Amino acid sequence: MSERRYTEFESIHCGVQPDKGRFRIAPNGIGWKSSSGKTTVVSVDDLRKLSWSRAARGYQMRVLLKDNTVYKFDGFKPDDFEEAKDAIKMYYKIQLEQKELSVKGWNWGKTDFQGSNMIFNVTNKPMFELPLGQAIGTNKPGKNEVAINFVDPGQPAPEGVNPKEVDELMDITFYVPGTVAKESENKDNADAEDEEVNADMVFYENVKSKLEFSQMTTENIVQFQEVLCLTPRGRYNIDMYQDFLRLRGKTYDYKILYSNIIKLFLLLKPDEMHVMFVIGLDPPLRQGQTKYPFLVFQFVREDEIDVELNLDDATLADKYENKLHKHYDAPTYEVVSTIFRSLTNRKVTVPGSYRSHHGAHALKCSMKANEGYLYPLEKSFLFIPKPPTFIPHNEIGVVTFSRVGTTSGGSSRTFDMKFHMKGGNDIQFSSINREEYANIEDFLRQKRIKVKSVQNEESIVSYAELDDGEDEEDGDFGSRKKRRTEPVASTMLDDEDSESPDEDFAPDDSGSEVAEEYDSEVEGSYDESEND
Repeated sequence: MSERRYTEFESIHCGVQPDKGRFRIAPNGIGWKSSSGKTTVVSVDDLRKLSWSRAARGYQMRVLLKDNTVYKFDGFKPDDFEEAKDAIKMYYKIQLEQKELSVKGWNWGKTDFQGSNMIFNVTNKPMFELPLGQAIGTNKPGKNEVAINFVDPGQPAPEGVNPKEVDELMDITFYVPGTVAKESENKDNADAEDEEVNADMVFYENVKSKLEFSQMTTENIVQFQEVLCLTPRGRYNIDMYQDFLRLRGKTYDYKILYSNIIKLFLLLKPDEMHVMFVIGLDPPLRQGQTKYPFLVFQFVREDEIDVELNLDDATLADKYENKLHKHYDAPTYEVVSTIFRSLTNRKVTVPGSYRSHHGAHALKCSMKANEGYLYPLEKSFLFIPKPPTFIPHNEIGVVTFSRVGTTSGGSSRTFDMKFHMKGGNDIQFSSINREEYANIEDFLRQKRIKVKSVQNEESIVSYAELDDGEDEEDGDFGSRKKRRTEPVASTMLDDEDSESPDEDFAPDDSGSEVAEEYDSEVEGSYDESEND
């Protein structure tokens, strides 16, 4: 009978995986196998350092590889240390170090980066460790401050774990005062060594590089550079990968999962020179205490881009079912929206039947102190760029117009429009040109949204009063309703379950492969896009 050539421990966890398994130390390396069949194997040639410390689940063995990758195995008992130490020394000629954790409770110390992990040390003892590979972004919220944002609350809990029992670190902010010597590639240059830079910027760049390293397991599919974003304001590079995109600006750096993108809109501005691409997010993007449920990008309509996707033909055919093409040479907004549509599997909503007095797809108005554009879409209203406000038709109780008629000073040039929502809140838009009244009123009635006009600007109409009188119509409305009975009824039947594309907005018939996507499947796009 041959002697057993390995040392084995039972009921050991690997990382955050909930499964227990067998941990084996053998001459050719370290291995772990769970009860469900999951395995982790580390070759002896890759081992660099092993350490032993207390952990939440008993004791933990930390395995550091030569490429700075870290594996953690915990669930060991106190008596297992000597057996593990002897086996590691015998097989690998490496000492198993005992690491004592800092329990002082101090909030100041020094940081050490190992691979994609950051260790916070107090008096040369580790206090906690942050897995930067799970971070979604980093930014500088203030002077000498660096914030690291972690997993979105909308991301699923680990497999086998009840989401209601999970506590997650949302973000953490470090205060980094002072300056440090600037590193120079030319070590012979004495002047360069004396140059100092802010310590917070050095720390920020280190964190960014670790986030980039953890995200760059595969090359990006395509990159769009210096894209103008109206909300939040700034210019960003958009790096698109297979499962997420990276939004990189001068101050902010974010990782956004495609599964968090729930809506896409492509809207022509009334100036007909710019196109806005709106991305709806759930959970929203966070910048400090501010949340952004919508990102609003703006493109010049005439700008074109020539890009080639970093995907082979087999991937285009198998994974994306040829919905993407290897090469694009078309207007920038078309290329961006088409690639987003394919990678996120979300339909792109475009303007529908509404036309303003001047033939535009939106009407200019103000929301409080912010000027913008209100787009009446087939199943919702969308106000952009700031603050982006999404109003589904089925959540509107009644729309009240005020200052429509004449005032004591004469005829009013503008009017206000207030949405009384079924949930009880009100959304008001003001300073709408008087010429837009007839078109927006017709649109609301076609969509079977209740409308009420308040002639006296000072009159106060409660939601309860409007609801009580929903079956009664005033004389003016009754006469207008009779005159439009036939055409309105047919329009409602045609538009109730579909949204037609804007003919003026459609790209020219120049043979563009991108243009064809906007001329097809438009009716089905709104069922998915606006009712998620």
